[in-house]
Amino acid sequence: MSSLSTQPPVSPPDLRLAQLTEWLAPQNLVDPASGRAASSDASFRRYFRYDVVPALRAKLGDTLIAMDAPPERENVPAFIHVQGLLLEAGVSVPAIVARDVARGFLLLSDLGSTTYLQRLDVDNAAFMYADATAALIRFQLHSQSGVLPEYDRAILLRELNLFPEWFIGKHLGITMSEAQRAQLDGVFDAIIANNLAQQQVFVHRDYHSRNLMFLDQGNPGVLDFQDALYGPVTYDLASLLRDAYVQWDEEMVLDWVVRYWQGAKQVGLPVNPDIDSFYRDFEFMALQRHLKILGIFCRLNYRDGKSAYLGDLPTVIDYVRKTANRYTVLKPLVRLLDQFEDKAPQVGYTF
Repeated sequence: MSSLSTQPPVSPPDLRLAQLTEWLAPQNLVDPASGRAASSDASFRRYFRYDVVPALRAKLGDTLIAMDAPPERENVPAFIHVQGLLLEAGVSVPAIVARDVARGFLLLSDLGSTTYLQRLDVDNAAFMYADATAALIRFQLHSQSGVLPEYDRAILLRELNLFPEWFIGKHLGITMSEAQRAQLDGVFDAIIANNLAQQQVFVHRDYHSRNLMFLDQGNPGVLDFQDALYGPVTYDLASLLRDAYVQWDEEMVLDWVVRYWQGAKQVGLPVNPDIDSFYRDFEFMALQRHLKILGIFCRLNYRDGKSAYLGDLPTVIDYVRKTANRYTVLKPLVRLLDQFEDKAPQVGYTF
């Protein structure tokens, strides 16, 4: 009787990494053998950190970051385009050292490994967010129509529909009745009407604590900007201050919103001139983003096998409930969540 093999399974060859190494080797910028994973990503992109060859360290720094972005999955030309816009606006972004756009490879300057999320605490949050909002204002001041695709109704609605598809349908296992879907659509219409009525600027779309790097100079370093659009002026502020990964007291958030609003008005950005109306815009925009995020986090789990994002669902649901409770036109969403909670207790938390 033969014994079972104790050999570990053989992993399939990493063809993309082999191609990346083949591309890097003849350039003599980095040591190809020094590559190691630099960060994880919710997309199909991967990042590797490489040691710079000694002769070039004074010019390029000790390390560089190689981005592997499969061209059939990721838009490398968009990354290059938005990187240029941010650079022109005076925002700290990785410099592009070398590129192979056809194969989806970029070699970038290294902004370090300390994210805002790792650094933020109650004592330093005020000045770190001041830096982040100042950089955001610089980017927004650089805005021009026609330079980036519009954040239009179709995109806003497509994002919102991730919520019923992946959170309600897949995660909770609930099929909504026609009446429930009509209620949800009414909430969606109210959100989108507000979003589209806002003034339009350049929008990063993921301007939050995991995509901002803490720097000694030029803080913050900004990453993950390739999906930028031309859209609602409050979007990136909502992404920053109603962050899915870190939550602050609402009084602190209100203070930071007011400070941004004052600074934006002072330099002529097209924010709502009334602070109460601006805060309402901020809240409706944050709600659109949070409903989208609930769908995306569930899709990352069920489609892509990235289960860690489910741990952030309670924070996002808390945002959704608090915001929807403050506005009559949004309260049907709270009633729907109550109904879903009664039907799907197996998810293990209240919402």
